[in-house]
Amino acid sequence: MGGDAYLLDYVRTARGRGSSGGGLRHLGPLDQVTPLLHALVERSPGLDPGMVDDLVLGCATQTGEQGGNLARTATLLADWGHRVPGATVNRFCASGIDAVAQVAARIRAGELGLAVAGGVESASRVPAGADHAPLWTDVEVVRRTGSTHPGVAADLNATIDGFTREELDGYALESHHKAAAAARAGALARSLVPVGGLGHDELVRADLGRAELAALPPAFAGLGADGQDELALTGRTWPARIDHRHTAGTSPPPADGAALLLVGDLATAGRLGLVPRARIVASAVVAQDPVTMLTAGQEAVGRVLRRAGVTPDEVDVFEFAEAFAAPCLRFRRAFDAGPDRLNPAGGTIAAGHAAGATGAMLVGGCLDEVERRAGRYGVAGVSAITGLGVALLLDRG
Repeated sequence: MGGDAYLLDYVRTARGRGSSGGGLRHLGPLDQVTPLLHALVERSPGLDPGMVDDLVLGCATQTGEQGGNLARTATLLADWGHRVPGATVNRFCASGIDAVAQVAARIRAGELGLAVAGGVESASRVPAGADHAPLWTDVEVVRRTGSTHPGVAADLNATIDGFTREELDGYALESHHKAAAAARAGALARSLVPVGGLGHDELVRADLGRAELAALPPAFAGLGADGQDELALTGRTWPARIDHRHTAGTSPPPADGAALLLVGDLATAGRLGLVPRARIVASAVVAQDPVTMLTAGQEAVGRVLRRAGVTPDEVDVFEFAEAFAAPCLRFRRAFDAGPDRLNPAGGTIAAGHAAGATGAMLVGGCLDEVERRAGRYGVAGVSAITGLGVALLLDRG
């Protein structure tokens, strides 16, 4: 017989620039995950790794150093013994949050008593598309699925919703300034574990100004002209054209990073001497049009709130993956979520997008922020490519 699933602890690495000059470039994905496994044990003296029933990791590009079931490999490298299983899941950018949702559901079903869930991505070492999947490389698969580049999809969304270049730039500026303020205030200190010598999210720009953003050229006009606009507009009567408004500054830069959450039932928390930090109330997974794609996370958030009977005005913190600025502005408008409730510590436009880890970081960041303001409800949501969306609701009440 199952019981409620609770978040017991959360740790993450800093996010490094996902390029050859990044602060985590010298570490492979396993070298990011295993120190976090050690950190969970160090922070919870009563935690015997042998008590963990499963480790589930999200990872979006499972090839090369990120292939071969990272989760199982990590438990062995961390000396957690040979009896702790491991599974690696891929729901693209929503992989990390999906990993948390999966273990929570299994705890509620009584299959697990204690699990670790999270994600990892090393964009500097295994860049997006390195798996050469048919979704990116097979012309016929691309045509039949409408596999649009997410940047072109973001511009399509901005065109449909009527968001101006100035509004997009303003959102990105806000994300950087909130992220910098949160770091200065020590809001990240509880969960951030320095790994590989990096103790801060290195992509955040406290000094970023509007003039610098305004000077950036549209990032996806070339892709659009090369056939992506035609693909995205196929079968649509409106709009007649896509206005390319997103730039590198209003898009999430690739990042390296990892995050883990300890999830368990109430009885197991008691045996460990841990006070549950929040209950995972419910989760939702949705699929939408694979072309507009970036609104799926918003639909998942709406669905999980309805499922739990919670209204948007009752939510203290919304953490929503900043997959470009336009979907965030749309989300803000739909839920009346101002800057104080939507990504209050900044988001992936500022700190970077470590695809497999981002969702887990959103859940953990939501937990930290709801606690920090002594709130009750927090919601995390992610839109992923091909029109996938995942959301999860936390309750501290």
